[in-house]
Amino acid sequence: MRPQPDFIHEFVPGTSNRSLLLLHGTGGNERDLIPLGRELDPDAALLSPRGKVLENGMPRFFRRLAEGVFDLEDLKNRTNELADFVAAAAQHYGFAADNVVAAGYSNGANIAASMLLLRPEILSAAVLFRAMVPLVPDTRPNLSAVRVWIGAGTNDPIIPTSETKQLAELLRGAGADVTMRFFQAGHELTPADVEAAREWLML
Repeated sequence: MRPQPDFIHEFVPGTSNRSLLLLHGTGGNERDLIPLGRELDPDAALLSPRGKVLENGMPRFFRRLAEGVFDLEDLKNRTNELADFVAAAAQHYGFAADNVVAAGYSNGANIAASMLLLRPEILSAAVLFRAMVPLVPDTRPNLSAVRVWIGAGTNDPIIPTSETKQLAELLRGAGADVTMRFFQAGHELTPADVEAAREWLML
């Protein structure tokens, strides 16, 4: 029996009580971030779903109207669907529902940020590579128990540094403990990103 609501996904059991929710970028799939998850925490369980929205045949986690312009209703619905999936998967696979850390890249980082803002009970922490402000919630969540690491590229052609800072301010305003790092990079993920995120995660 697969968890409901269903996502095509990979699950890799771990030896610790931490689970990483791996969320790919546009055009990725459920296998893409498994190696990244192992680099970030070799002991954690890994849950890696495939986004259900197709944009020109490329999987994403929610619709966008243009680059950087999100379909907010779809984003809210998809965020809740993904949050419900994580809760169902925790029951199905038997991992601790109170120690799930999102590790998302680009589109995956954006839906992870949306989950922090709309369904804060799902995640204990988040690693956000190349994220932007997904939405501003009607009600500010309480993220006082949540740690967030944000990795941004100083030369990112898609996400200006001001957007990254706005996301950090939004999460801090909700009480999150936010670490923000800028790297000499574009939108791509770099070894320096991964190493810094791994060190932060292991603190």
